[in-house]
Amino acid sequence: MSIAVSTNNNIFLLSTDSTSYAFGIDDRGLVRHLYWGKKIASADELEIPELTEVSTNDPVFEITPEEYPVHGGLRYKESCLKAAFADGTRELVYSFCSYDIENGDGYEELILHLRDERYEFFIDLHYKLYPDYDLMERSAEIKNQSEEPVMIEKFYSAQLHIPYDGLNFSNVHGHWGAEQQRFVQKVSYGKITIENRRGISSHNHNPYFVLDRDAAETTGEVFFGALRMSGNFSGVVEQTPYGETLVQMGLNPHDCLLELAPGQSLVSPAVICGYSDSGFETMSHNLHRFALERVMRKGLRPVLYNSWEATEFNVNSRDQIKLAEQAGELGAELFVLDDGWFGERHSTQNGLGDWYVNEGKFPNGLEELIDAVKAQGMMFGIWVEPEMVNPKSRLYQEHPDWIYHYETRVTDTSRVQYVLNVTKPEVREFIYDMLDNLLTRYDIDYIKWDANRPISQTGPQRDIWYKHIMTVYEVVTELKKKHPDVLFEACASGGGRIDYGILGIFDDFWTSDNTDAFDRLYIQDAYSRIHPIKGMRAWVTDCPNFLSGRVIPLTFRFHSAMMGSLGIGCNILKFTEEEKELSKEMIRQYKEIRPIIQEGVFYRLDNPSPNPYFLYEYLKDDSGVIFAFLPQSKVGHRGTRVRLRGLDSQALYTLRLKDGDITKSGGYLMNRGIDLKLNGDYASAVIKFEKSS
Repeated sequence: MSIAVSTNNNIFLLSTDSTSYAFGIDDRGLVRHLYWGKKIASADELEIPELTEVSTNDPVFEITPEEYPVHGGLRYKESCLKAAFADGTRELVYSFCSYDIENGDGYEELILHLRDERYEFFIDLHYKLYPDYDLMERSAEIKNQSEEPVMIEKFYSAQLHIPYDGLNFSNVHGHWGAEQQRFVQKVSYGKITIENRRGISSHNHNPYFVLDRDAAETTGEVFFGALRMSGNFSGVVEQTPYGETLVQMGLNPHDCLLELAPGQSLVSPAVICGYSDSGFETMSHNLHRFALERVMRKGLRPVLYNSWEATEFNVNSRDQIKLAEQAGELGAELFVLDDGWFGERHSTQNGLGDWYVNEGKFPNGLEELIDAVKAQGMMFGIWVEPEMVNPKSRLYQEHPDWIYHYETRVTDTSRVQYVLNVTKPEVREFIYDMLDNLLTRYDIDYIKWDANRPISQTGPQRDIWYKHIMTVYEVVTELKKKHPDVLFEACASGGGRIDYGILGIFDDFWTSDNTDAFDRLYIQDAYSRIHPIKGMRAWVTDCPNFLSGRVIPLTFRFHSAMMGSLGIGCNILKFTEEEKELSKEMIRQYKEIRPIIQEGVFYRLDNPSPNPYFLYEYLKDDSGVIFAFLPQSKVGHRGTRVRLRGLDSQALYTLRLKDGDITKSGGYLMNRGIDLKLNGDYASAVIKFEKSS
């Protein structure tokens, strides 16, 4: 059993294979946090300490370590839930009612039932335990059983207590073209807030937290959690004066007001959280394995060719067929026709919303290109941006009221487009029908769903920040039920939607519009801390790179992109024979190691050299791959030592090195390691190895 209850029924102990989490109900009916860390044996050993006020300025409610603090009374701390009742009361007073324990497929769930003492308003706290992954999933559900609506001003999913101060907080910062830039800062007094207010989850911060006690990759204590939400989110980290650090995550209260009608309930996005006493590696492994086995769609992701950087908006059937024939010859398995195929789409100025095939570009219909792609043995994919519309489009001229706007203001444009109010039933129906018709009429295997601007001028309703992304989830989920073989890629002006909310809805994830192979090493490293490798789509593109201006060898570009789900975005019609042959060989090698890359265990290896090597290992069953990159040699041109991890110390492993095979024991490879020296700038190597029979 993962959930234990003390003999007097007031303490709950939730345990996974290696960790425990505990809370209790005190004599006031408050749910009080007691413990989070290494596994402990018995709920009966835990006690609820008596709390006394420090002074009248530190009342009991303020210093009580509540599991789910609500707004009201002598509480001045951050609350998880703030509600306003119809009679003007704007505080909650809850008490514990009962609990239930439910069993599911690979998990056990505790549901704590709380109720307001005056109103028919209920709060259920959900704790779902995944013992095999050392993870817990927390969420909250609120229910209005009264006869009047309740206005919800703030709704967080959970509060988590870390029993230390002076911790390190890490997340990512960034912007378009520079997403997933990892940062670490010391937590002190005051509050750290990460959030998004644009309607998507990412670019600037990502909806997760990592707090550590000076941990390293394989040592030290780490507390972490990832929010399953792709829209506006907020996270608050606060070191209290009482010797602990608090984290809250959930829906961003900025400009958000949710009406809970009589009889209605609302469930928060879940937070997947965990604890490691063996560094960041264990955190990543537990989250990756959970994502692969319980969240993401099964199956390997295909090698993709995308036509955008080759043609941009200058799309026509003849040139796309030439690209498809060349892509098939190189070994691509999926051809994606990007922006420019529909309506009067010749630039960013027009076309969005008019989702019909442009006859001037495709005089024989889209079928001509699809047939040519299929003749190469490839799948066919297509780009759409369903949430957007151009002012000049036919759709907008017919339905100007379908966008987010104010009647008395000039409506914002960004990238010459408006955002459709997808929360309107007629707009939701239009988007679903458009995509359903596209997938029904044409033999399409892959949808690239883009979203290239933030939401603004949302109108009088303040619930759209939540309802918008829920509608996107619903539309894609329904489409996949009707078209179960179609893969969906999430793209939002680059890596704008990378999070655990979208991870179970879409199948492929565009990491960044920045395809510079050197920049991508940093982006991909930060991505790997939380998110699974199989979801990390990475492209090989032309040089000089359109964003950085760098010229990087094709081998280095391929190796960088092979660290995730490989894609190619070059203008392959301009390839030399040498580049074609190299691309064929790289794609062949990738397909050979793809199961290890996409479904194996990922390791960020230590680099002891003063030269800036990037070292990574992938391991699946008895086979593995090492990636090594040296973007630039420093004075001395010293090599590095590669110490592997995760091997059987008693077994022998054969490494396929450039100068010949070597066989060493797992213990040797993990402890002593192998010496590796790369020469020059933008040098890279991929080394395969397997356990010897």
